Amino acid sequence: MAGRKQKNPPSLPDAAAIADRLHSAAIHVLRRVRKQDAASGEGPARLSALSVLVFGGPMTLGQLAVAEQVKPPTMSRIVTGLVNSRLAQRLTDSKDARRVQIRATPSGERLLREGRRRRIEYLGRHLDLLTRQELDTLDVAIKLLERVLREWPLEK
Repeated sequence: MAGRKQKNPPSLPDAAAIADRLHSAAIHVLRRVRKQDAASGEGPARLSALSVLVFGGPMTLGQLAVAEQVKPPTMSRIVTGLVNSRLAQRLTDSKDARRVQIRATPSGERLLREGRRRRIEYLGRHLDLLTRQELDTLDVAIKLLERVLREWPLEK
């Protein structure tokens, strides 16, 4: 295996310690940027479901419930709220009238993209405290996390 890098995974305690710190940091970052969502006027459950629809495309209520890890009756209430706010719509499948797809409306897409922009700007203002070298290091770490996520199988 000439020319191929040998993987040297950290020992279990090292990986566990890093996972613990990453988990804590991720929760704190998300809690802080989530405060920007208040400007949308929508609650976290609706925004999360809307995000799945905007970035994942139309899907059935069941698929959306699985993606959001909630029971279908809970997702039905969330979708009803999104529909009533004109952020999502229910569309009957042209091939099977019993099958309904949930899709974000242009208003829903706009609301979500504006919220994402607010969160990113808010986080960016705080990352401006880092040096260029620190930002480069963070960029490398993010690329590593993205690779882990690509290789991480989705569980059902």
